[in-house]
Amino acid sequence: VAIGETGRLDEQQLEELYDRYFNSARLGTHVVQTGDKLTTELTAALQALNLAGTRTDAFNESLDNAAQALEAETLDGHKLIEIVSRLSQATHDMSKQNAELSKRLEESSNEISELRDHLQLIRTEALTDSLTGVANRKQFDNMLRYRIQESRNLQYPLTLAICDIDFFKSFNDNWGHQTGDQVIRFVAATLDRLVLKDHLVARYGGEEFVIIMPRITCHEAIPVLERMRRAVEVKKLKRKSTNESLGNVTISFGVTELKADDSSATIIRRADQNLYSAKRNGRNQVVADRPERTQAA
Repeated sequence: VAIGETGRLDEQQLEELYDRYFNSARLGTHVVQTGDKLTTELTAALQALNLAGTRTDAFNESLDNAAQALEAETLDGHKLIEIVSRLSQATHDMSKQNAELSKRLEESSNEISELRDHLQLIRTEALTDSLTGVANRKQFDNMLRYRIQESRNLQYPLTLAICDIDFFKSFNDNWGHQTGDQVIRFVAATLDRLVLKDHLVARYGGEEFVIIMPRITCHEAIPVLERMRRAVEVKKLKRKSTNESLGNVTISFGVTELKADDSSATIIRRADQNLYSAKRNGRNQVVADRPERTQAA
């Protein structure tokens, strides 16, 4: 994150710094704490099982002793009653201990299930942008590497689009950062609603989004991106706090298709160059690295 000409960080840059460093550290702490709890619970469950094994051995010994007594002696009524009494008590104790063990293991199972769900939640939070709810930069980086490798292994196309909200800085300056956040959330929700199955929308930073589009060509991706562009353009936005009209918001796209020698960095760079062309040519349009270029009517 670069410090602007004023020598100060604006709210957007501070948010990116927090998500990148402090938020990651907080999530890491949660993972460690949850892991410690999980270890404690598993240790307690193993100890309960070991104790149950010891108690079972003691019960078996009581049975063996009773069997030996029955075989070795001519029993009168009192002696028989004594042996039966000891067996009854041992059986009662064993039944009680088994009930306690069952309860303890059920509690451990419930606790472990909750901890597992908590770890899954932490993992989801670590890969999700806190403002918009779409994937964050970390998830995008991981998924792009995976999709590139998958595309090469399975020989299918892979398309990448970068989206930017037009004139967002001016919008932010005029209406404030909270209203700017409202616009970012709206654009994110629109992209996520219209994206194809198995495609990934991620917030790349600030007012920029990226879309990983496996199994379709750049040419096939353009109509999908056009639907997104038009859905944003026609929406009349209002400021939540005052109900004032914010007018129309528009977005621009740069889109490119994976080439044989591409890395993550080169396909991103080419999509970004096409986005720059869309901005330079008037915004509110989709620009690809092929002749196809669609422009707002």
